[in-house]
Amino acid sequence: MSIAETDRASSPVIRRPAAPAGPPAIITDLYDALTERGMSLVDVTWEQQRLHESRRWSVVELLEAVDLDSLTPLDRNLVWNAGRAELTTKPGADRLERQAEAEVRRWQDKNPTVASIMEACGTWSRYWNEEEAHHETVFNRLADLSGMEPISDETFIQFRQVFPDDDMLRTLVLLAISEITAAVNYGQCQHVIQDPGLRRIFKQVAADEIQHRNYFVAFAKALVDSGEYPAKDAFAVAHLFLREDGELQGSARKQLEQRGSHVNWWDQLETGDQDFRPEALEKKEQLICGALKKITGIEVHSREEVEDTWMDLVGS
Repeated sequence: MSIAETDRASSPVIRRPAAPAGPPAIITDLYDALTERGMSLVDVTWEQQRLHESRRWSVVELLEAVDLDSLTPLDRNLVWNAGRAELTTKPGADRLERQAEAEVRRWQDKNPTVASIMEACGTWSRYWNEEEAHHETVFNRLADLSGMEPISDETFIQFRQVFPDDDMLRTLVLLAISEITAAVNYGQCQHVIQDPGLRRIFKQVAADEIQHRNYFVAFAKALVDSGEYPAKDAFAVAHLFLREDGELQGSARKQLEQRGSHVNWWDQLETGDQDFRPEALEKKEQLICGALKKITGIEVHSREEVEDTWMDLVGS
């Protein structure tokens, strides 16, 4: 090999980045980005990092802005419930990373693009995990500072139980709906909170949950766009939540499932003497319908239409 050939062989390949320019944002058309726009997983990860860094916030700083003496009994109740609900989110992120890794291996030879989608999802789970850690810590530290009932180590460990594995599209849709539920709940809480510092915390956490919802929708859409995952599975999960006395009803349901594994604190909301439930069911329903349209391209406007569409897809 000549000196010139050696130089060429050892020279780095300069590749023009395929990542989009402009402000950081979620890649909403991930399948197209990987197949048509030539983005690599390094490009996708860079975009995830840019958005994550642009949205970072400090638990310590937000806690310092709360006037503990001004918190009302309702404020304290909302913080207490939110802290327990957020304890249950880390298992979801851990499970998503583990499940995505298994799916990468399953699809790597059969459909490399799907494997890349799964890898992008699993990689992003580290950012989701970090942001949820902020939520859990800010509420539970605030509850502790306020002298509220502490969380025992036994409860802490119990709430870390992991949700059972499922089909990946179903998992992503379930997580998207869970984030919709949390975002709306926190938005409703803002309307009744008096202290500006506490209201800011609930606003920040709600904004995070909306971003998480958007990520789950983007990953789910990519799987449907790949042709490997049927739209009916997305509608099946939505129907589970929206049906009469379904999961969306939360703690207001007449009968709650006795789960032997994971904990869903929204099922167990304790209002005490305040009797405030941040339901806003109609808003949640419309957001779920909007998510279904983004994921599948099928437009629906009500839980009845979700059920009808699901039945049609199952029968086709």
